Amino acid sequence: MRRSAFRVCLLSSASCRLPRVFCFLPSAFCLLPSIMYEPMVSAARETIRLMIVAGEPSGDAHAAGLVRALREIDANLRVVFFGATGALMRAADVESTVRSDDLAIFGIFEVARVFPKFLRAYGALKRAAIERKPDAVILVDWPEFNLPLAKALHRRGYRVIYYISLQVWAWRSYRVRRIRRDVDLLLSILPFEQEWFARRGMTDVEFVGHPLAGEVQPRYDRKEFCRLHDLDPGRPIVTFLPGSRHKELARILPPMLDAASVIAQKHPAVQFVLVIAPSRSLEEAGQIIARRKERLALPETMRITHHETREALAAADVAAIASGTATLEAAILSTPMVIVYKESPINWHTLGRLITSDHYGLVNLIAGKRIVVELMQNDLTGERLATELVALLDKDRNQAMRTQLHEVAARLGDGGASRRAAQRVLQALHEWS
Repeated sequence: MRRSAFRVCLLSSASCRLPRVFCFLPSAFCLLPSIMYEPMVSAARETIRLMIVAGEPSGDAHAAGLVRALREIDANLRVVFFGATGALMRAADVESTVRSDDLAIFGIFEVARVFPKFLRAYGALKRAAIERKPDAVILVDWPEFNLPLAKALHRRGYRVIYYISLQVWAWRSYRVRRIRRDVDLLLSILPFEQEWFARRGMTDVEFVGHPLAGEVQPRYDRKEFCRLHDLDPGRPIVTFLPGSRHKELARILPPMLDAASVIAQKHPAVQFVLVIAPSRSLEEAGQIIARRKERLALPETMRITHHETREALAAADVAAIASGTATLEAAILSTPMVIVYKESPINWHTLGRLITSDHYGLVNLIAGKRIVVELMQNDLTGERLATELVALLDKDRNQAMRTQLHEVAARLGDGGASRRAAQRVLQALHEWS
């Protein structure tokens, strides 16, 4: 690596928010927001090259946040990024060696169907690393692709940083051996992960906080959301988030629509909002809704929205949410929820049985107990989901869950995760240079 201009400061353990007392800082500021330092004078602007690889929509968002933080952290440092990109990474000016938009899939048959694309992407990224010799490779989530890539590049002498830990604590825990062998630094975003890995011999793990902490803020309040969508803010609102993958939309949206129909018949005052993920189109959802309309009557008060996830969650009294990052957004907004998921029967039979954790939902995992009802696979029916959502409309139960979700959100950190992750990346680069 070409050594960049770093300042080293010694902080007491009481004032430093990082576990180490030595903190390598950029030329302008200490990363701790309350401490400012004078800029260092640099004769020339330094350049580092980083390969960054993300596949899932959530990974694309986290990677884009890290890219922005690394670029903003030091005026004397020029960071060049290339790798596998989603839309948000491209918007952050990451050069695309591979576009990962069409590779974000899950399941045995789904992976098999796009396997040739995986091989081409894998080969392209390996060649790019060999030709461009990055100072480090940052792999973001996406374990089925990134773990083999980590092995190949680490063997060739490249430093590997893994951002957003694999969920080995939930299933296929044997993969920790591969992580220990092929990853030089693991940046964790969930509070219990550092201790979990430490018990299994991994010490180069650092909890940087969750990137969503301090960042989940709706652009407008419930009153304005209702005005925009012709809803009555004085009546209950149930919001549905069926997921960001096509297969999630196809499998999870139908029972959500069934639940809305059941609730509307028994509780006509309830209003409904269906949130289509940014990675999915309104046309996709429209086709599923049209097929469902042939079987049952959907509520007249059902509103469909796109690119308003946080606003819809903030406006909701309760929500049904596909297991994933969106459940943490709801927790940060203190929106009571039911966590749902549905896979193909073959995927559930083969992959679901490998899950060893007591909970599926991130909210419950962070809480360390079941505070949110989880309806998985065969438990996810319209009738069952309707029952759970209506129960959460009870004032006392609703408020109790909001209090518990507030406690979960506090465990995610107090904001600035992308900046802390960027600091740790630069510190590692300095140590390895």
